[in-house]
Amino acid sequence: MQTSKDYLHVFLDMGDALLNSGAEIFRVEDTLNRMGYACGATHMNVFVITSSIVITMEFPGDGARTQTRRIHECGGNDFTKLEHLNDLSRRFCCHPVSAAELRNEFEKINANRPKPLWKLLGSVLAACSFALFYGGTIPDAITAGVAAILIWSLQKYLRPVCMNEVTFQFAASFLTGCAICGFTLLCPFLHMDKIMIGDIMLLIPGLMSTNAIRDVLIGDTLSGIIRLIAALLLAAALALGFMGAIILFGRFGL
Repeated sequence: MQTSKDYLHVFLDMGDALLNSGAEIFRVEDTLNRMGYACGATHMNVFVITSSIVITMEFPGDGARTQTRRIHECGGNDFTKLEHLNDLSRRFCCHPVSAAELRNEFEKINANRPKPLWKLLGSVLAACSFALFYGGTIPDAITAGVAAILIWSLQKYLRPVCMNEVTFQFAASFLTGCAICGFTLLCPFLHMDKIMIGDIMLLIPGLMSTNAIRDVLIGDTLSGIIRLIAALLLAAALALGFMGAIILFGRFGL
């Protein structure tokens, strides 16, 4: 006979994975609530914010159990994983399985990481496309693609050693801005503004701000405000980083 103890940890892992894949707060709470009732719980109470998940489950004759998970990373955009997790939750609600089987299915999905090469190609394509879209030339697009490789490298190697996302955002934008200004200084025919626009799109917290507004409109005001403040801080760090690079290279006559 399954108990809340069997399901709580896998539900917490699923909630964590959903948040880190770009899910809204309402989606996470609704998914975990539905899965809990599907597996036989008589009472489900799920509270989610961007930094924490609290789940209380009660099974017949088992009493209520509560588990809390501190979320250290939130705001990813792995929509492929998000789609697979949503599909798993729907299948579970239609045909509940044991906690062990659910854990195995979840681990298969969670083990699939985006291939670094595909992420690199996506970054280069996005930077080149935005540079051209906003009026840049072919050399501008190529330079934006080169700078996108730098951003991808910083995300892969610098982000893990930064104390928080705001610090990384400032460091990445400043270093990328310096690289772009350096290219423009060496090749005067390049348009610095068009190149920067193309690469800014890789760092701007668009999904976070969109989810923040969605959370507020749905009624998850606390989570929406937290996400909105985080998005504004990241946007400010992004702007300060590029501004610092422009001011620094402005002294060299750029």
